Amino acid sequence: MSPLTLNTLIAASGLATGRAATPELACRAIDEAREKAGMDRVGCVLLFLSQEFAADIRPTLTAAARAVGSTQILGCTALGLASDEDWVLDGPAAAALVLAEGHGFALTGRAGPDDLLLTLAAPNAINSTWLAAPGRRFGGVAGDATGHGPYSVFSGGRERPDGHGDHRLLGLEGRVGVSSGFRPLGRPMAVSAAHGFDLLGLDGMAPLAALMRSLPLDGRDRQPPESQLALIATAGTVAATEIIGLLNIEPARVTTTRRLAVGESVQWAWRQPLHAELEMDLMLGELAQGAAPPAFGLMFSSAGRGPGFYGGEDRDWLSFRRHFPGVPLLALYGNGQVSPQHPQAIQDNAAVVGLFWPH
Repeated sequence: MSPLTLNTLIAASGLATGRAATPELACRAIDEAREKAGMDRVGCVLLFLSQEFAADIRPTLTAAARAVGSTQILGCTALGLASDEDWVLDGPAAAALVLAEGHGFALTGRAGPDDLLLTLAAPNAINSTWLAAPGRRFGGVAGDATGHGPYSVFSGGRERPDGHGDHRLLGLEGRVGVSSGFRPLGRPMAVSAAHGFDLLGLDGMAPLAALMRSLPLDGRDRQPPESQLALIATAGTVAATEIIGLLNIEPARVTTTRRLAVGESVQWAWRQPLHAELEMDLMLGELAQGAAPPAFGLMFSSAGRGPGFYGGEDRDWLSFRRHFPGVPLLALYGNGQVSPQHPQAIQDNAAVVGLFWPH
């Protein structure tokens, strides 16, 4: 079945909150999703759990497998989570997406270059070799806001000892989009001096001087907060929308999250809520263009985005509900996002959205 045609109900979501991270809480979320879908048998369960579950995930996975009569359970813990019903960023919670038999995500050891792969990873499992392997990855990084707290990634009803997993689509086809939330500033500039991860010059100017020149005239009296700034790669061998994070800003030196080569073209960017909201809205519209309503959606958002970024409400979540009313959604807030648009990089402060239809 093509995304251009209507589909039958193959998915439903459930959300449960409580005072303690117990196996019963996860089972409540699964049961709610099964009841919505009217499913006696479940093909696959995608389960996102709050970080309180990470200390000992095994009893929860055992209870979930018994509840659905299957070990086809995958997911991770995260700082926060959401369904199409609500979002939760404080306290124990579980969100589940159940899929009908013949549809789901299966762990894969090998993938072709065009295969779309749902990727879940722990912060300490990230490495360039794995990310550069064949496949078009999308997903998120488990853990708390710092990336140093407890976390768990699981597939096949078991915790992953290697901390990550790539999952191919079964009976599904999907489309994935990303919103970085960064507004480009000024014009592209050439790296004129760099050493290691330190950017030392742009167009022959000190980095901070180049930044201030790129700001709007009415904003040059103060430097934006470091957490709201980034660089965008605008030419070369990387995608034009690659966001390069900043670790430290000094007048004569900026430390970046990847090495920059002399002659490479980059542009300053500023993370702003209004731009992020508009970008997300546009991306969702383009993602679903020409297609029937999706069977379900997945969203991987940054812990630095969401309600804290938008002043108390998650406008990305609201935008999804506005574009796709009644469509089941499962989402998590993590400390890194993976998208096919940036196959060898972990993004931050982004929102990655996948839409899925029966195949």
